[in-house]
Amino acid sequence: MFDLNLTDEQNAFIQTARDFARKEIAPVAGQLDEEGKFPHEICKKAFETGLLNFEIPEAYGGLGLQSLTHSLILEEIAWACLGVNTTLAANSLGSMPLIIAGSEEQKRKYFGQLLAGTDGRPVYCAYACSEPDAGSDVAGMRTRVEKRGDGYVLNGQKRWITNGGVASWVTTFATFDPKLKHKGITCFVVDMNTPGVKVGKKENKMGQRCSLTSDIIFEDVVVPKSALIGEEGGGFKIAMKTFDRSRPWIASGAAGVIRRALDESRAYSLERKTFGVPIAQHQAVQFMLAEMAIAYETTRLLYMKAAWMIDQGKLDSIVSSYAKAYGADAAMRVTTDAVQIFGGYGYTKEYPVEKLMRDAKLLQIYEGTSQIQRIVIARNLLAEK
Repeated sequence: MFDLNLTDEQNAFIQTARDFARKEIAPVAGQLDEEGKFPHEICKKAFETGLLNFEIPEAYGGLGLQSLTHSLILEEIAWACLGVNTTLAANSLGSMPLIIAGSEEQKRKYFGQLLAGTDGRPVYCAYACSEPDAGSDVAGMRTRVEKRGDGYVLNGQKRWITNGGVASWVTTFATFDPKLKHKGITCFVVDMNTPGVKVGKKENKMGQRCSLTSDIIFEDVVVPKSALIGEEGGGFKIAMKTFDRSRPWIASGAAGVIRRALDESRAYSLERKTFGVPIAQHQAVQFMLAEMAIAYETTRLLYMKAAWMIDQGKLDSIVSSYAKAYGADAAMRVTTDAVQIFGGYGYTKEYPVEKLMRDAKLLQIYEGTSQIQRIVIARNLLAEK
């Protein structure tokens, strides 16, 4: 039975993440957003604090956290800055294909790099699936792989890759033949210093601006057989299992943004006066605050249930899509209302709510758009039982 009681360990992780978010992230989030600056120092401190690489199994020296604990941590980070949240979560996303289907040799090598870091700084990885013409349509990818001797050759372009410009290695996907659709897709782990691997343009984004998003280009990149994750033609299943694992993280990020928008709106409405009284006394504002609270509680419950089901081994649970779709849409609605409550001030950078609104938009887009989630949900509803 789904249990809402958190363990002492989970509460300790929440408190650690909350303290870190309020002390290290929130005070500089606005500056990082304004400059579009990658949060190197925050990531270094997160690495030192143990707030990175959450789900690497204990057998390889990692924390081996369950999905629920991981998601609870990410909510706290997202409260302070969704861009930093995405940056930290990218290491978990990049390493997830190896957790799911990696060989012992791959796990020991690449997990070891993430956990050891370099000169006290974190090592980053990335997950390269999306392409210029293949985002939610994973089976439509055009990056090609062909066998050559005992290894493989990769050619193609990946787009919207979080941490692509700072990653030491990347888990990526390519197809033997686009006509094979999902049956031809294969997964590899590629060192970024391999000849032929190039980092393309850095995206100048509307929100989550401190999260580094860039292209990764493969030009006649030769990789050994040992780079293959799983089996040939098994990449689509690995990608889908990865998304099943990562969607609660997105929903937990949404919960963090919603809670921050509610906190800011509540405080402002008690302080700002119109017609001689705080605007919190106006029923129109009260209703907006109430809807924010409902959205937060609902999103939190959904992501907790989705993560709990993953921890129970139910990786194909449709609840992950419920949580991702509802949470993303709710975050966009709540942050828009927060700007409205602040009025003209909400439309300026003097207050944080305009940033929350810009950051929230990406929740509806990455790792399966809100529309794709509804397709997944509808198919599940209409499938023969």
